[in-house]
Amino acid sequence: MRLTVFWDRMNQQFGEAYAQSVAKDYVIAELGGRTIEQAFADGEPVKKVWQAVVATFDVPSRLQ
Repeated sequence: MRLTVFWDRMNQQFGEAYAQSVAKDYVIAELGGRTIEQAFADGEPVKKVWQAVVATFDVPSRLQ
C-alpha cells in the first residue's frame, strides 16, 4: 500500500481534518502504543499501520 492510498482511506474514514488529528493524537495499541505519525517516523510499513487502524476503528469493509 502506498502512503497516498493510506491517506485517501483515512480521509474517507474520518474526514480530512479529523484524520490528521487521529494520526497525530490517537495512541494505537497495535502500533506498540504509538500514534500513526510516530509509527511512520519509526519506519513502520504503511500496510502495517493501516491494518492497525482497521483493527482499532470500525472501518467499513470497502476501505479494508
